[in-house]
Amino acid sequence: MNVKHAAFALIAFWASVLCAAGVSAQGFSGLGSDAQGFAVPQRGLSLSFPMDHGSHPDFRIEWWYVTANLQAEDGLRLGAQWTLFRSALAPGNAQGWSDPQVWIGHAAVTTADRHYVAERLGRGGVGQAGVIADPFEAWIDDWQMRGDTPAGVDRLDRVQLRAEGQDFGYQLTLAAKGPLVMQGDLGYSVKSSSGQASHYYSQPFYEVQGTVTRGGRLVAVTGKAWLDREWSSQPLASNQTGWDWFSLHLASGEKVMAFRLRDTGGAFTSANWISADGTTAPLSSDDVVLEPLRRASVSGRDVPVAWRVRIPSRGLDIRTRPLNDNAWMATSTPYWEGPISFEGSTSGEGYLEMTGY
Repeated sequence: MNVKHAAFALIAFWASVLCAAGVSAQGFSGLGSDAQGFAVPQRGLSLSFPMDHGSHPDFRIEWWYVTANLQAEDGLRLGAQWTLFRSALAPGNAQGWSDPQVWIGHAAVTTADRHYVAERLGRGGVGQAGVIADPFEAWIDDWQMRGDTPAGVDRLDRVQLRAEGQDFGYQLTLAAKGPLVMQGDLGYSVKSSSGQASHYYSQPFYEVQGTVTRGGRLVAVTGKAWLDREWSSQPLASNQTGWDWFSLHLASGEKVMAFRLRDTGGAFTSANWISADGTTAPLSSDDVVLEPLRRASVSGRDVPVAWRVRIPSRGLDIRTRPLNDNAWMATSTPYWEGPISFEGSTSGEGYLEMTGY
């Protein structure tokens, strides 16, 4: 297969994935379709490492998702995102072009006045993209997330991260200063009152050093990063259209993960309070309030870019603000993703992702 024919095959294959998953630029409601023969998450199943750092081809969707709040030597605040998605037409793997796994990479750098975005599409079975659990490596083309730890140490304790797009790029070293965190019930994260769920864990304790290039200018950066790992085959209920997801680094060293899954009658909300030592306290919908405060017109969409986040049982009452209102990921399935800061009962920084707008 020559390069031109391979490119057309990739485009056709990717289009068929979007149709099969039911995902459109206007929403994510197709992720609530039937699991269709794929594996589904099981409550009580203990996650196992390093195996679960790798891919789970019997599940329909999966991601390796890094967001980083950074500061340059000159004081410039910026954010970086690196994401590898796996989406399957059928369970399992195969050799060559018959492999049913499709891989999608997203990378971004956000400053107060610019949002740089790049996307890569890749195929499984031909070496273009994939994930190896041990020693850990995730890649699509020359974008890479690679473990940098000796045997006997968690493979994600230290990772090298790199990506580049038009007018931007980064090379970052992420070093974990705390343990992996199981989200939900020991890694079983419920997403609706109907019981849809995913397997979900995070590494929210990364300290970052590295460089970011934008517009031909390279700067040294430091900061904090958060890795999310999630896989499922039916993460949304049929009436859910998208989500609002927060990762928050509090000034105390504590962390908060919170999400709101929107549906036609309201929302399903959940959160996890993560102590500075990694101890977790899952919170139910009754424990967390996510309230939009300000909306902006972003790429022709009405998007809530500033929020009030309250967890009364923990005394948390903060108001978030985006670094850049226009942190729009103009990718095959578009969404909003960008760095935020917050003030109120405490201060800090984090990331906000919003889909389905």
